[in-house]
Amino acid sequence: MNKVQLGASDLYVTPICLGTMTFGEQVDEATAHAILDRSMERGINFLDTAEMYAVPAREETFGVTEKIIGNWFARHPGAREKLVLATKVAGPSRGMPWVREGSGMTAEDILASCEASLRRLQTDVIDLYQIHWPERSVPAFGAMYYEPGKERSTTSIHEQLEVLGALVKQGKVRAIGLSNETPYGVHEFVRLAGQHGLPSVATVQNPYCLINRTAENGLDETMHRLGVSLLAYSPLGFGLLTGKYDVAGTDGPDTPHGARIARYESVRKQRWGRPEALAAARRYNALARQNDLTPTQLALAFCYTKWQVASTIIGVTSVAQLDEDINAFGTNLSPEVLSEIDKIRWETRDPAL
Repeated sequence: MNKVQLGASDLYVTPICLGTMTFGEQVDEATAHAILDRSMERGINFLDTAEMYAVPAREETFGVTEKIIGNWFARHPGAREKLVLATKVAGPSRGMPWVREGSGMTAEDILASCEASLRRLQTDVIDLYQIHWPERSVPAFGAMYYEPGKERSTTSIHEQLEVLGALVKQGKVRAIGLSNETPYGVHEFVRLAGQHGLPSVATVQNPYCLINRTAENGLDETMHRLGVSLLAYSPLGFGLLTGKYDVAGTDGPDTPHGARIARYESVRKQRWGRPEALAAARRYNALARQNDLTPTQLALAFCYTKWQVASTIIGVTSVAQLDEDINAFGTNLSPEVLSEIDKIRWETRDPAL
């Protein structure tokens, strides 16, 4: 795999990134370490995590994923220097007081979170430090509309940039990024960074898959013109695009028992649990099979080959799943298949936005 540059930063990563939010919840430490071992063996140099992981978020597992990764670094001397490590500072609480209380996200919050992540990860520097979700009130995680009346922002974008810039200056962070962000947010972070001589954002990590292509509704132009790279998360639509829920007679993503979505009550009530999302996913999965592809191959090849995507974040629970996802790299989709994909999107739009 040829490495790609993230924004204007000095970070060069593989077009596949290993996501880790299941480490410490669905995946125990021994299995997580085996996945990390195999990922490195397969040449993946990009690792993404977050302070609030494992997911689903619980007070008992807050920070556990970073600890698991830190323990792996400790047992593998030299591994840290070979990897681009990304983590995230959580935004306002969203009902998780063990992460952060109150509605805002102060400079002190960001500094404290960064220090805690460094300790858990057993590293001196975070290569890419991302704001997990905006401090502002924005449509995200299944919400459709921006509602000005819900705005509770207490920390300006300029203030957030200043503290992130201080972390860069101190050598604790190499580059900064955003997540679950809007075109306005990206523009404002870039504008203010330029105006005040502060570090600009290198990346935005947003959902992007066959059943959620909302990044193509204006955010892609914003990022292209401003030189910001897209990190695509949930390329398999939380499992809907693997075919595992294509069971005749089921009305929702309730099978197979024990699958990831069955553990995520909040997710089931949001975008991935919508009947329309499952119906659209089944159409894409059928298209894959009609063209001698697995649903996973079709969904990942779509992300792997899109010009909008710098790196695709894959989340797995086993070494076998990791190999399957990496093996899909290099799969080419014919113009006819791409045309059928666009036809389905035209009819179903983005049901998992």
